[in-house]
Amino acid sequence: MKFPPAIFLMASLAIGQASSTPDSRPAAPFPHLPKVTIDGTKKTFIDSNNQPFVPCGVSYYRPDTGWPPQNWKKFDEKLVRQDFKRMKDMGLNVARIFTQLGTFYTEPGKLNEEYLAKFDRLLDIADEYGIYIHPTGPSGWEGEPEWMKPLGNVAKNYANEQVNMVLEDWWRIFVGRYRGRSTIWAYDIRNEPSMAWATPESRVKWDEWRVAQNKPKVPVPEINSPHSEIMADYQLFRESLATEWLARQSKAIKAADPDALVTVGLLQWSIPAKKLSDDQQYSAFRPRNIAPYLDFISLHYYPLAKGVYKYEDQAAEDILLSMFESMLRECAKATPGKPLVIGEFGWYGGGPLDKGGTVATQDQQARWCRRMVEVSAPMVSGWINWGLYDTPEAKDVSRLTGLLTFDGQEKVWGKLFVPLVESMPAPTQELPKRPDLPWDTATSDKDAAGDFQAEYLGTFLQSQNDSGKAE
Repeated sequence: MKFPPAIFLMASLAIGQASSTPDSRPAAPFPHLPKVTIDGTKKTFIDSNNQPFVPCGVSYYRPDTGWPPQNWKKFDEKLVRQDFKRMKDMGLNVARIFTQLGTFYTEPGKLNEEYLAKFDRLLDIADEYGIYIHPTGPSGWEGEPEWMKPLGNVAKNYANEQVNMVLEDWWRIFVGRYRGRSTIWAYDIRNEPSMAWATPESRVKWDEWRVAQNKPKVPVPEINSPHSEIMADYQLFRESLATEWLARQSKAIKAADPDALVTVGLLQWSIPAKKLSDDQQYSAFRPRNIAPYLDFISLHYYPLAKGVYKYEDQAAEDILLSMFESMLRECAKATPGKPLVIGEFGWYGGGPLDKGGTVATQDQQARWCRRMVEVSAPMVSGWINWGLYDTPEAKDVSRLTGLLTFDGQEKVWGKLFVPLVESMPAPTQELPKRPDLPWDTATSDKDAAGDFQAEYLGTFLQSQNDSGKAE
């Protein structure tokens, strides 16, 4: 979908102006928290004082601001300060923060000063309590600006050139403002990006891709089509669009601040290690392809192998942990010399998942999360839990994934999380001896992933038995 001419002209002019002057205020050093960088020899993080840094934090949103959370519309400095002090007391060191299109990006080529001032105050508070901030690319939790609506689905239509330009512009302005601010640990380009299956723009580019490959033009296959050469080609094409989009966003960030760390929070369906249903389609953000444009990979994982995990039994836990490890392993293979972080994880405890359902205990939540940390520790350099608080108004598992209850009582998992991470040895980076995912087949043949998981599970269970970790 294209801009109406007047809007497109206004946006284009604004983009051009912002691109030539990306900093909205003079760049200057901020001598607060030590700058975190990558220790390439160990595939971990290190700060400017030559001290190791292990990210151990939460995705931060207030539980009393509605759902989805309205962190910026309902920003309360006093409550944020209380929360950051609480995080410091718990030993946490990272807060992942979602930026928003509807509040921050209200005009083309210009960010809203009212909400930037709120972000400034949050950074100052973070400095006071030693909490690094992990800004995540703009989402639509707080609405979408009117000027952007003609673009269509900004969160998925990455084949749209105007979408790409608008988001690149966002990064140049936002990152330019905070250039040199060491309180910012790393930028997360997008929360769980996924390529739309087909849009008017991507259909045109599919034809161009086929011609470039010396192949005849063919229609876009249906999303649930069986395995075929055309389906396999289409997934490769989707990967090429995803990689190009991410490369451009990363380059925009680095242009504004060459020293900034950059990652992306990968949806777990970015690794086709599970037989997917149509609503769990392969995202096309392939770690091997996007790794050159990132300083580290961030993977999100929740236990959803056969529906929603409800702590059924040991066998169900093993299947889910095996799948988790297989996805991590594929990410680790793709990023030699770079850290791997679990950018979102957690599960529910302290109540029922659904109204009237079976109550899950806090101990069950803590066990599952502990096992995730233990299984991932050989390959992973940091962990970020989904939510500081339980959030009763949430429409999903976020109701009970916090380290704290809604009223601020520390949960079993909240007490265990930081000491557990601190007890983990430095990652060995050694890949577990397991089957390799037949990636190109698995993206187009749903049965291939199922066969792979069955084989992987066998080797996973054997290793657990051999190491004496099976419970």
